[in-house]
Amino acid sequence: MKKLLFIFIAGAVLIAVSCARMGSPDGGWYDEKPPVVLGTYPSDGSVNIKEKKVRIAFDEYVVIDNATENVIISPPQIEQADIKTKGKSIIVELEDSLKENTTYTIDFSSAIKDNNEGNVMGNFTYSFSTGEAIDTMQTAGYVLDAETLEPLESVLVGLYAVSDTITEDTAIVNQFHTEPMLRVARTDAAGHFSIKGVKPGEYRIYALNDVDGNFLLTPGGGEQTAFFDETIVPTVVDDTRQDTTWLDSLRIKSIDVVEYKHYLPDNITLRAFTEEQTTRNFIKSDRTEEKKFSLIYSYGDSLLPDVRGLNFTLEGNYITEVSEKKDTVTYWLTDTTLVNTDSLEIEMTYRMTDTLGVLVSQTDTLTLLPKISYERRLKLKQDDYDDWLKKENKKKKRGQPYDSVMPPPELKFQSNLKNTLDPDQNITYEFETPVELIDTTKIHLYIKRDTLWYNARWLFEEKAGSNIRTYELKAEWQPGCEYSVELDSAAFVDIYGNASKGQKNGLRVKALEEFGTLQVNIPALAGQPVLAQLMEQGEKVVKEYRMTDGVAKFWFLSEKDYFLRVIVDRNDNGKWDSGRFDSLLQPEEVYYYSKPISCRAKWDITETWNPFARPLNEQKPSQLRKGASSSRGKTTQTNKNAQRAEKLGIELPEYLK
Repeated sequence: MKKLLFIFIAGAVLIAVSCARMGSPDGGWYDEKPPVVLGTYPSDGSVNIKEKKVRIAFDEYVVIDNATENVIISPPQIEQADIKTKGKSIIVELEDSLKENTTYTIDFSSAIKDNNEGNVMGNFTYSFSTGEAIDTMQTAGYVLDAETLEPLESVLVGLYAVSDTITEDTAIVNQFHTEPMLRVARTDAAGHFSIKGVKPGEYRIYALNDVDGNFLLTPGGGEQTAFFDETIVPTVVDDTRQDTTWLDSLRIKSIDVVEYKHYLPDNITLRAFTEEQTTRNFIKSDRTEEKKFSLIYSYGDSLLPDVRGLNFTLEGNYITEVSEKKDTVTYWLTDTTLVNTDSLEIEMTYRMTDTLGVLVSQTDTLTLLPKISYERRLKLKQDDYDDWLKKENKKKKRGQPYDSVMPPPELKFQSNLKNTLDPDQNITYEFETPVELIDTTKIHLYIKRDTLWYNARWLFEEKAGSNIRTYELKAEWQPGCEYSVELDSAAFVDIYGNASKGQKNGLRVKALEEFGTLQVNIPALAGQPVLAQLMEQGEKVVKEYRMTDGVAKFWFLSEKDYFLRVIVDRNDNGKWDSGRFDSLLQPEEVYYYSKPISCRAKWDITETWNPFARPLNEQKPSQLRKGASSSRGKTTQTNKNAQRAEKLGIELPEYLK
């Protein structure tokens, strides 16, 4: 009995010690070693393989992190491969038929980790060939968002072989639409890709956010894509690099020079874009408010639709408001009879894109219904009147001033008017409804000099590039001066007769001493139309400067850090334009100044910048980068054992180094 009790206690102690060694700081060393491959079947690098099933054995139990997304097989598999773990092994079974004389690569990237501690096995790739030899060439680079230079994760990058029959642009375009890529890779969180197992030859390279999973660019599918203008020829050279071995996070153990095979090109940058939707069709009508209705299209048109009322007369009874892209046309009804009519039937003739991509005339009939019926609106109006009357009667009983006639609805507007103003700013007013009358005699702008107020010159007009309901109050704002903006009652009256209330606002224009200036010399871009943008955190554009001489100038800069980017505005339209794959037209180039620019009051800063000196993937400042959506492609070295050894004052055992 005592013997059995001793065996039981000894077993319990052994179990406790073994459990402690898995990760307890007080019970033993941490397991920091990633899984190790013990063997593969067929062997890694085998040739003349006819079998579609692969088994990879490890020294411990392993898991695969999101195999569907993180494991890439080349050539791409139309039927998704079956990838699973079984004990200490990973089983990959291909569903597609094997191609003759082809190298297959299964790139696990950093998807494999051990089951207990989650130690990641970095960048593991398995290869075999159905022919006599393994193809070993590689090519690598980055995929970035063309407009923001943000690295794009989980984007497919693939190769097409160049042949005598694929030379014309139309053939190149059709190839991407009809033939799956030969070799593929997927970008990691840094936008980096590496295509392996490539046969020597000449290739074209593309990137694709493959939404539908068919390894093809689907026309009109809204898939983000990128292409490289030049063909590439993968090569390999003998090279050396320095490998650093660390004792811990602070101390270097050794720096060794290591010989390796350097595969080129390894710095391809693909700028991904989504083509602007040019297919035009009618999406929907909207009459949320009874005073207006909108016709919404997928794409704008220089010709506005021809609209005719069927149960009413529309001609002469509306004002048209067109969105900036001309894809939404709003009709403000000026006849109150039409506003109060619940059901408006219209016939509209507009241009739409047919199956050949040509604009053709199309006529539709629509019934427009308001969100709230006329009967319900009358009820709500009566409720408002009853509430108003009750309040005025209470005032009357208390002997307070009261109104006997309910005032008409107020014309409301929003303004950017604040207590302070920069000298290069103007005051904007956006009205809820179109304005019919602007009484300039009721708009007053005064400037204070010493202790006296004087009339200041001003101009009130529609804001360029905005909707018909937005206006600007412009003036020659004098730095350091105080102003008073005063609007009398009924200064503005809308098309329904509603008038604005009076307002009086004081403001101070900031003094020149409160600002800095910035000049950026960019000689490499001289002679081109360039839009320079100064941004705050979050990439909010606060200043723009259009230049052709390679010099950007910014005035009236407040004390803060700014970020700079430039757009090579090829068509000189004042905005960034996307590319078109079918025309092999690249998106407009964007470059970022790689660090913040600190501006201070009274500082005149001059910077000289060569936007080509730094690779595109290294240009965007870290303060502007978005957080990576996952840890794919990343490994974390915690060095817990080294830290524990240092804490205990002992040397780290050799087998743990």
